[in-house]
Amino acid sequence: MFKVNQANWDRIARVVIGIILLIMGWGGIVTGGGGVFLKIIGFVPLLTGLLGYCPIYGLFKFGTKKAG
Repeated sequence: MFKVNQANWDRIARVVIGIILLIMGWGGIVTGGGGVFLKIIGFVPLLTGLLGYCPIYGLFKFGTKKAG
């Protein structure tokens, strides 16, 4: 389906950042519009980290994973 274009360190960082953003939004640390924004945007790094594919990297033919 998609070719993995992220190195393990990149994937781990994205998952951690995504979880932190979701905790801040869903946990009530940030409320109002900012909390709603974090609830939505937190899924982006989480999903790209879990899948190992970043569409922006693919668009620019870039990746952090070494070939081979």
